[in-house]
Amino acid sequence: MTAHFQPQVSPEACPALVLNADFRPLSYYPLSLWSWQDTIKAVFLDRVNILSHYDRTVRSPTHEMRLPSVVSLKTYIKPVRHPAFTRFNVFLRDRFTCQYCGGRDDLTFDHVIPRSKGGTTIWENVVAACSPCNLRKADRLPDEAHMWPATKPYQPEISDLHRNGRSFPPNYLHESWMDYLYWDSELEP
Repeated sequence: MTAHFQPQVSPEACPALVLNADFRPLSYYPLSLWSWQDTIKAVFLDRVNILSHYDRTVRSPTHEMRLPSVVSLKTYIKPVRHPAFTRFNVFLRDRFTCQYCGGRDDLTFDHVIPRSKGGTTIWENVVAACSPCNLRKADRLPDEAHMWPATKPYQPEISDLHRNGRSFPPNYLHESWMDYLYWDSELEP
């Protein structure tokens, strides 16, 4: 009989999925994860409920504890309705796709009405654009460049970003997380 030993998994490879008090992830993209140290600290400060564990145990001189894989906050955090205007959030709103050609490489953002023509850096005037399209459009209006965004730019709600984020799941999802995560059935790269 041959003995099979499970290799010891490093605690760093054991992040905890963090859910709000309503059992929904705080965010999908990036996925709301805490390091094992932050998770243990929250457990000892009685700020979370443990919903699931890893098979990995950590020890101190006085305690032994299985690492939590899913925790929920004891106090509900009201999500913000409108996300911050950031380059990343523009890309997420536009599903990491150039709004002019549909490409996904070398993304930048483009002012639909160029700043040189009075355009401002706001949700309603900025779209994801690949570098070649951005250079081709230059500082021209859409009618002048004959380039119109596929989707009219808008200020998203946090739910829009969460929905879009579910189309891009992380490379690693622990099996204990699956009951709490809802990814689109047809995933796009």
